Amino acid sequence: MILTGKRAVLTGAGGGIGRAMMEALRAAGATVVACDRAGSAPEADEMVEFDITDVAESEAAAARIAEKPVDVLISNAGGSRTDLMEQTDSAVIQAEMQLNFTGAAVFSRALLPAMRGRPDGAAAVFVASVNGLAHYGNPAYSAAKAGLIAWSRALATEEGRLGIRSNVVAPGSVHTAAWDERKARQPEIFGRVTGLYPLGRLVRPEEVANAAIFLASSLSSGVTGTVLPVDAGLTAGNLPFIDIISG
Repeated sequence: MILTGKRAVLTGAGGGIGRAMMEALRAAGATVVACDRAGSAPEADEMVEFDITDVAESEAAAARIAEKPVDVLISNAGGSRTDLMEQTDSAVIQAEMQLNFTGAAVFSRALLPAMRGRPDGAAAVFVASVNGLAHYGNPAYSAAKAGLIAWSRALATEEGRLGIRSNVVAPGSVHTAAWDERKARQPEIFGRVTGLYPLGRLVRPEEVANAAIFLASSLSSGVTGTVLPVDAGLTAGNLPFIDIISG
């Protein structure tokens, strides 16, 4: 198993993508330190409950975790909204940045001492979004995820000589339970959304997790500072535009 003997820290462990990450990490042989504000990952080897939007809690949690070496960090905690520019006031901006950028930055920085100088190196994988690459709505969320991508590149550049790689997984819409609920309420919207993707569907949580495992493992030992879209082809090109011009 590709992560046997590795201690992996996973934030946002209780959500749909987080549960898939947990399963993938355990299947890869890692010892998993699950982090979630609800403490809802009983299958984890260690559970650390804290709110990543609270700087003091995040730093305290990282200090406890960093008492032992860390080989892998998968920074998955976050969440999206459906705001447009008109609804994006200062409170929304602050909340989105705290949840989707500042929390991850503070927590990952605090873990760096435990990740430096590991015998086989260490890896950080940040779960961002295609919204960090182009605009698909949610202005503040998009800005936060773009910031997370920049943060990962900063880590890759500054910490590489200390044995730390840092990369980003950028999912498109992920088919979680939330989408099932919306599909039941508004089936026409689901059909319109999937029509935007070249693969004709949304990605599954386990597909995001598989990409993260690749970036966390020795399979990607020469890869750092990159962004890997896991988006069923959304960022590859504009499929509706092609449909229009091809008549």
